[in-house]
Amino acid sequence: EYPFHKQVSGFASSLRTSSAEALLPTSVDLANGSRRPARKPAILRKISAAQQLSASEVVTHLGQTVVLASGTLSVLLHCEAVGNPKPTISWAKNGEEVKYNDRLLLQPDDSLQILAPVEADVGFYACNASNALGSDSVSIAVTLAGKPLIKASRATVINTELPAVTVDIGSTVKTIKRANITISCQVAGVPEAEVTWFKNKVKLFSAHHLPDGSLLIANVSLSDQGLYSCKAANPRGEVTESTQLLVLEPPQAVPHLEDLTAVLSASGTTVLSVLTSSSGTKMTVSPGSSVFIGKSRVCAEQSSNVLYFISLCKKQALLCLTINLIPIKTFQIGCWLLLCVNMALLCFLAEYHWSADKLTACSASCGHKGVQLPQLRCLLDGTEVNASHCEEKAKPVLQPIPCNRRDCPSRWMVTSWSSCTRSCGGGIQTRRVTCQRLTAKGNSVPMSNDACAQGSKHPVDTQNCNRQPCVEWVASSWGQCNGPCIGPRLAVQHRQIFCQTKDGTLVSSDQCSALPRPLSTQNCWTEVCGVHWRVSLWTVCTATCGNYGFQSRRVECVHIHTNKPVLEHYCSWRPRPANWQRCNIAPCENST
Repeated sequence: EYPFHKQVSGFASSLRTSSAEALLPTSVDLANGSRRPARKPAILRKISAAQQLSASEVVTHLGQTVVLASGTLSVLLHCEAVGNPKPTISWAKNGEEVKYNDRLLLQPDDSLQILAPVEADVGFYACNASNALGSDSVSIAVTLAGKPLIKASRATVINTELPAVTVDIGSTVKTIKRANITISCQVAGVPEAEVTWFKNKVKLFSAHHLPDGSLLIANVSLSDQGLYSCKAANPRGEVTESTQLLVLEPPQAVPHLEDLTAVLSASGTTVLSVLTSSSGTKMTVSPGSSVFIGKSRVCAEQSSNVLYFISLCKKQALLCLTINLIPIKTFQIGCWLLLCVNMALLCFLAEYHWSADKLTACSASCGHKGVQLPQLRCLLDGTEVNASHCEEKAKPVLQPIPCNRRDCPSRWMVTSWSSCTRSCGGGIQTRRVTCQRLTAKGNSVPMSNDACAQGSKHPVDTQNCNRQPCVEWVASSWGQCNGPCIGPRLAVQHRQIFCQTKDGTLVSSDQCSALPRPLSTQNCWTEVCGVHWRVSLWTVCTATCGNYGFQSRRVECVHIHTNKPVLEHYCSWRPRPANWQRCNIAPCENST
């Protein structure tokens, strides 16, 4: 079957799950009621070439490159993922969520179909699979024959703790020292492009390159700062993308803090106060309480009036609110970040917590299968932070939410191609093309062809096949049985073998290579080979003793019936008997 159309009849039953199954929050196998272990999503990588179903229709899996041609009417990008709970599939192009419309369709099996592709559709399409336990993403390139295409990002990545980070080319990277930074440069293009790396416009040696074309900057130091560029070039043109790498300086040590008791007493503030001194100060503050942090010599030296503390630890943070906050200087002590600012601050303790208020994109643009999965995020005062801060908090139960439950636009459905009417010489294949509409209840309703013709051209229902000429092996008559003898009365005879078309035209033997080739030699019986070796008696030995005596005999090849000698090669199928040998090899006695 054409993968993204399923069967023409029974369309609803061919979909992957029922709407009830899609909404199940638990890991239950519907077939037998058994529970399946929870697992993060994993997209199935299928390394196979794109399937050209016809001149106008291309179907491919992730990890491939699709090259658009002038006659391409449809491109189908397959994405299959496993996981429990069942992953929700979404698509992005060049890092931005795909907006589905009458040309960009999300099929019921989560495949992305591009109808009547144009140059604006060129780019890197990422399939994203996610559930409550995590996510996975794989890209596929859609390009035109011409200059290369580079998958680029415009993100800013700040790394303050990880030992290794991987980013796409085009990102801005700010990292701590001694981290390993890998810059990925994914390239697509026809003809195939050659990748070259540069730092500040100076070409880098291949020792920095990884096998997949990425660039590794190991054990980053200040000398590694700069602009890293990836250039992809082929005979049709070239394109370059760049990443700026910045190295973060470590926090400075905090200088001596003076006692602020007198300052705070004079201020007459009614809120709890944090007193800072060289020996340190402790204060217990309940969540929601206000705290005033007063002047210090540290900030005075920076032309600032207030010291601002923020917790960097996991369980809670001291947050401060102000208007027009302008940091003058930043220091760090353990879990606390200190900022000198120009205004008094109102501070309170806040807790990290899980939130499921953000939803994924709808998994379908229409039909009865669309769901949105709440995305679990760790928040602090409404701002998303690293999930590790919430690891000790109980996670809320996530329930998929139905979406886009409406009738789909009418679409062409096709069956698989029939067998070719001929095995060679040009035959015909046919398939059934119908116009159908998937309803919000999951039923497939036949429609008139006019309903589908408004959105896309009618797919072809007939095509040529097996156009190679019909050929066969032809053998000449056997030659005479007079070849070399291989046994008693046994020889070899030969004949010629030709490859030709049905009308008798000789063609290259390669065109018949798929057919069993007749034998060109065979054994045969002939009296010419009725021969054997004949030997005479040994002559008298030339010596009665010593080491020099020898004797000889006649050896000849003769015919069995006539006993007449023939050429020796007729008897070569049997070993030739020896015609001389040593004799009387014994010491001679001395005579006196």
